[in-house]
Amino acid sequence: MPRASATRELLAPRGDVWAFVAEPHHFPDWWPDIAAVQPDRRGLAEGARWHVHGKDRPALLRRSSSSGMLLVTAVRPLERFGWTLSGDHIDAELHLEESGPNRTIATLDVEAPWLYGFSKALPRRALTRLHALCQTGAEL
Repeated sequence: MPRASATRELLAPRGDVWAFVAEPHHFPDWWPDIAAVQPDRRGLAEGARWHVHGKDRPALLRRSSSSGMLLVTAVRPLERFGWTLSGDHIDAELHLEESGPNRTIATLDVEAPWLYGFSKALPRRALTRLHALCQTGAEL
């Protein structure tokens, strides 16, 4: 299966980035083409299942985003969040590491079949959105 990865420095402490990422309702804010999430009672915990609703914007050569299930596959607080999106057949993992005061390096690895419209730009797009949302440590 095709794999893509992106890395970006976020202008926020790792604890702030993790607090944002660990809230299931923030997932659509930074993950492209997801409109809403309905997490189960476990929230961000291994084995948790969230219902996700895609943005229905079909195009001529692109299928519409599907709704489906997000299965949380890995959680290591402040360091790692892994998940599978069943509707798009995507396996993803976000790694966070501290790079200095008020700075976090985020690395996003994504694997998905070409058949489902996988784009190698997906991790970069997601991290760009996450970067825009996590500017608490930005120097003016």
